[in-house]
Amino acid sequence: MQFKLSEDTLMIRNMVRNFAKKEIEPLAEELDNTHQFPTESFKKMGELDLAGLCIPEEWGGGGGSYLDFAVFIEELAKVCASTAVIMSVHTGLGCMSIYKYGSQKLKEKYLKDLASGKIVGAYALTEPNAGSDAGSLKCRAEDKGDHFILNGQKIFITNGNATTFCTFVKTDSTQGPGKGITCLIVERDTPGFTISKPVDKMGMNGSPTVELSFEDCKVPKENVLGEINDGFKVAMGLLDGGRITIGAQALGIGEGALEYTTQYMKERQQFGKPLAANQGLQFMVADMATALDAAQLLVYRAAWMKDNDIPHGKEASMAKLFASDTAMEVTTNCVQLLGGYGYCKEYPVERMMRDAKITQIYEGANQIQRMIIGRNVIGKFK
Repeated sequence: MQFKLSEDTLMIRNMVRNFAKKEIEPLAEELDNTHQFPTESFKKMGELDLAGLCIPEEWGGGGGSYLDFAVFIEELAKVCASTAVIMSVHTGLGCMSIYKYGSQKLKEKYLKDLASGKIVGAYALTEPNAGSDAGSLKCRAEDKGDHFILNGQKIFITNGNATTFCTFVKTDSTQGPGKGITCLIVERDTPGFTISKPVDKMGMNGSPTVELSFEDCKVPKENVLGEINDGFKVAMGLLDGGRITIGAQALGIGEGALEYTTQYMKERQQFGKPLAANQGLQFMVADMATALDAAQLLVYRAAWMKDNDIPHGKEASMAKLFASDTAMEVTTNCVQLLGGYGYCKEYPVERMMRDAKITQIYEGANQIQRMIIGRNVIGKFK
């Protein structure tokens, strides 16, 4: 076994780290305050072949591995979690959905523009009554021969400014939960398709989260991803990879918070000495560093397994579960270590704590991850 990154991955990490420090970190507080999508940063990442990092070069991507992609998301999240989730969804779901399940025609029509950062991609699964129970979605699509007519709603959709939405709909109401579902690419300007204003959230404010409404919305049948009535397989196949990058995002948030806090502790004087000289606080730092190291190993392992076509559903859930719980604990402790300053918006750990919370919820709440892990370890019971 090797516990080091390849030279290619290290090169990508260093490039992204420098880019994030120079281009992303100075904007993080502003994005949080103004709730604005980082349009210019997104374009620059496209120019650097980062918008489609794990998509082959022939389709406009960077040709990197999924481990490269996880490291990319980790480095972004150290300085701006909003930018990290934007790229996680755009690349891991918006681009990957078409690359893995789209026809040649769909790839030619959408994938190159998505992977090069010319347009933004999104993923629409969650509904008002289908969150953790995603298989029970009600948004329906009626087969009209060469097209579908969509009616229904989606909520909590990341990248509300997207051009393409990978959308899951019920195409056969006679089939039960998780069956009779089809995945379609819906374009933003399709008649009958309405996108709400961004919802007001606790954190991740630079990432617009919206509700979608479909009212007699006509989508051509050629926009199907995968097979008709077998779309739930597409959803779950994409989410396994998505959980890895949400784990990477949570990992980066925790790492960024701890890096900032340890520097603060070296400079902050109390009782005639730096906070860092206090053994009790050193113990807190040691526990956080150890947990983050373990989270990183889980995330990297899951990404490596995906790259090597090894079944990784359990490992992806473990990575997402442990990394997000760790991020929440670490950021909470970092706020505590900064004291009153940590509770003020002037210091980034307050934002990081707010941003960390959602990593325990989206891409499958951590209670769902525990169910997945438990069933993989024990087996399924009725």
